[in-house]
Amino acid sequence: MAEQKESSMNNSIGIIGLGKMGTAIAERLSGQGFQIEAWTRRGVDAGWALECGVTGHNSLATIVECADIILLSLSDDQAVSSVLDGLLETNLEGLLIVDCSTVNPAIHTAFAARIDAAGAQLLDAPISGWPIMVTQGKAGIYIGGQASDVDRFLPVAGAMSNRIHYVGPLGHGMAAKIVNNMMLASYWQCLREALQVGKSAGLSGDKMLEILTGSPAANGVLALKVPVILGESTPPSFTVSGIVSDLAMFNDVAMSAGIDAPALGAALKSFMRHEETGAGEEDFVSMVAAALKDSPMDSKDVL
Repeated sequence: MAEQKESSMNNSIGIIGLGKMGTAIAERLSGQGFQIEAWTRRGVDAGWALECGVTGHNSLATIVECADIILLSLSDDQAVSSVLDGLLETNLEGLLIVDCSTVNPAIHTAFAARIDAAGAQLLDAPISGWPIMVTQGKAGIYIGGQASDVDRFLPVAGAMSNRIHYVGPLGHGMAAKIVNNMMLASYWQCLREALQVGKSAGLSGDKMLEILTGSPAANGVLALKVPVILGESTPPSFTVSGIVSDLAMFNDVAMSAGIDAPALGAALKSFMRHEETGAGEEDFVSMVAAALKDSPMDSKDVL
């Protein structure tokens, strides 16, 4: 195993990707005393970096020189593959790379040997939750990789999360998130169907949600999302387009494994149809809210 970088750099964390989640990670870790080095393809906003105590970089090579651990927070499989290819063109000796993106676990296993040969280590550690949960230190993290590398990452993970799960070898972190988020997607799909059935029987949305939030049918998020479901406009915690992208990848993983996943397929179809109405940047539960406005779902909505 490669030597770690100098101990003086152990509090220096590189973050690649400054979308909503990457920005939340940078702000949280900076506030917890870590020195944050950041790079993004569109360039790091100088005003934001100064305000948050973050050092922006213009290239992958310079961020690698300055960081002991690098976190990736990127949009999709292609972005992660591109960045990992770029990192492999730099000196990775002693670096720990932690991918916090939501991507197909096959991406990580495909790069593992090349990263190991370059003297670096790789973990997959997708985040369960929204950016606001990261800034509050309440997001969940599922970690896959070698135990010694996980130990090295734990001080950073602990600054972001109060729900850390080490689930096994590389790729298992993303597999665990897929399991968790498949359950959640199916929940919102079932809620959509239930509200439409109740509406067809004459029940009001207010009354149905009052019943559900006080029953065993509620999950930990439902009560928080009642205002959005009832039509209130709020900044999205996670967008419809974001969940469509994630569920499409989950569906690909299920299909590749030969798993029949009709509940996942129905959820994906509902979110895609809602996105097609122009709701892509709305909060993801606006898909459920639409059920209280639309006519009862026809049979094509369920696989």
